[in-house]
Amino acid sequence: MATIALEKLVKRYGPATIVQGIDLSVAEGEFVVLVGPSGCGKSTTLRMIAGLEDASEGVIRIDGRVVNQVEPKGRNIAMVFQNYAIYPHVTVAENIGFGLYTSKLPKAEKQARIQEVARSLGLEALLDRRPAQLSGGQRQRVAIGRAMVRNPSAFLFDEPLSNLDAQLRGQMRIEIKRLHQKLGATSVFVTHDQVEAMTMADRIVVMREGRILQIGAPMELYERPVDVFTARFIGSPTMNLLPGALASRDGADGVALEDGDAFVRPPIALVGNRAGGGGPKVLLGVRPHDLLLKAAPDSAAFTLSGTVAVVETLGTETLVHVDIGRRSVVGLAPGRIVPSPGQRVTLAADPAALHLFDAATERAFPRPLLQQP
Repeated sequence: MATIALEKLVKRYGPATIVQGIDLSVAEGEFVVLVGPSGCGKSTTLRMIAGLEDASEGVIRIDGRVVNQVEPKGRNIAMVFQNYAIYPHVTVAENIGFGLYTSKLPKAEKQARIQEVARSLGLEALLDRRPAQLSGGQRQRVAIGRAMVRNPSAFLFDEPLSNLDAQLRGQMRIEIKRLHQKLGATSVFVTHDQVEAMTMADRIVVMREGRILQIGAPMELYERPVDVFTARFIGSPTMNLLPGALASRDGADGVALEDGDAFVRPPIALVGNRAGGGGPKVLLGVRPHDLLLKAAPDSAAFTLSGTVAVVETLGTETLVHVDIGRRSVVGLAPGRIVPSPGQRVTLAADPAALHLFDAATERAFPRPLLQQP
């Protein structure tokens, strides 16, 4: 399996710069997911790795070899597309074996490879069918099989699950992850779905407007986002953000929230005393799954009180939308507790679970400061 390295990679279309000088290294056998909103440059980056787009600037290395001027067929990369890109007029077996069409392998070996790939993907009983006779998930497996049969150095996936329904997407996520664990293949996967990124990736690359904002393991991005965009993009439901200002009360530094008279003393080494609420503006973040409905919260907890506006019952848990002053936050009612709309409730979180961002730059306060000195 190959390594992939991007160095100061840039892509321009006329005056528009789509990818703005990114650096990325993918280790041998690693599963890396590029995630971000539509138009952030993730698919363009993938197509440059594959050789389907020329880089305007920068270097692309595959296994240490510069491939900027190498044709796609010379890069030994297999790509799985969003729209399957399988041929409707030929059988599953012929679709899977298409990548071997120009190879000089003996016919018997070609057939053996097709059978081996079909067996690994559960397609053995479907080899004589045509794509029109297959489900969406089966067609996607055929597309993956056509990529596998060539024994490529790396796999590139360009939003391969976006055309599937929710249940089938979940099944295919598991199948692709199992396949990666079995083959140990270097893989780069593009998606706009943060759930796919969190459940499949060894490392996630968060992109926005052609730049990389953060790279890390899924839980690292979830627990230590470097900015507001990453904090809200990673995690479902999205992180609650409450505006406030650095302040000092009773000799203690903390955050005075804009809504109500709430004053929070998170375990953060705030610099300097801030009289009243006139200090630098900040955003206090707390994830819904850290903000729990409590009958009698610990006095040391961060608490918010408000009125239940909407309840989302999910079976094992219930998401509660609570109006706090002029804003609404989302918290979690544990177990099978289902509060009623209009009910007054209190939500509480461990102060160590709080995040703090500079409102002007939207950058996070360094996470180590969230630990008690």
